[in-house]
Amino acid sequence: MALRFAANLSMLYTEHDFLQRFAAAAKDGFKGIEFLFPYDYPASTIAHALQTNGLKQVLFNAPPGQWAAGERGIACLAGREAEFKSSMVKAFDYAQTLDCSCIHVMAGIPIKGANLTEAREIYLANLTWATNQAERADKTLLIEPINTRDMPGYHLNFQADAHNIVQAIDSPHLKVQMDLYHLQIMEGDLLKKLQQNLPTGRVAHIQIAGVPNRQEPDTGEVNYDFLFSELAQLASEGCWDGWIGCEYRPKSSTRAGLNWLNNLRTLGLAV
Repeated sequence: MALRFAANLSMLYTEHDFLQRFAAAAKDGFKGIEFLFPYDYPASTIAHALQTNGLKQVLFNAPPGQWAAGERGIACLAGREAEFKSSMVKAFDYAQTLDCSCIHVMAGIPIKGANLTEAREIYLANLTWATNQAERADKTLLIEPINTRDMPGYHLNFQADAHNIVQAIDSPHLKVQMDLYHLQIMEGDLLKKLQQNLPTGRVAHIQIAGVPNRQEPDTGEVNYDFLFSELAQLASEGCWDGWIGCEYRPKSSTRAGLNWLNNLRTLGLAV
């Protein structure tokens, strides 16, 4: 079964202005796109870019707090509950206009000296509230373990932790975003993790990048050709039908680094 790859427009095609990246991705054969944040542009402007280029928005992030000041989400931060709720309302509004089913909710980095037990309680309470809103909006929220090298102090780092949270909240509107770049750095054993977790239905989105430099997936220590073949097999068995986000930094131009994807298309493993 052919895999579906989405271009991450926050990292790919940065040789173009943001709104020009949609056309560039479509020209290279992408049918889906994702990015970090849409909030610098009206939702209607982005929707027009999607429709003009025949693209599907598959994922974006909820507002992360003060990104430029180093915040990476506010879901676990004490005293920010009201801000979290208002930020999720904004995210749902964008998701509705963009016809996007999945929203990534970043956990956040607790301030130095924060009570981590309290941070976890706040995180779970916020996720529970947001998941209830997602059910009403017919959207799916995602949580993503992120490695401690790229994002020191981030509140969620391991797959088992994310899956335990999803199981505890127990809603089809909260799932895991499995980024294989972060997973390789923190845990490794990628194939076994995929085989273990995809059949549960708790993984809604996968992301990829070469390790350790976060470049094209045909660079670095991970044998992605092998993993893509195994993912296609899992898909054929009904264990996977989501998108795979290309969240990497090209070594040069994006198009020059797409041989890995064009080879998969030639083999019938990608659309």
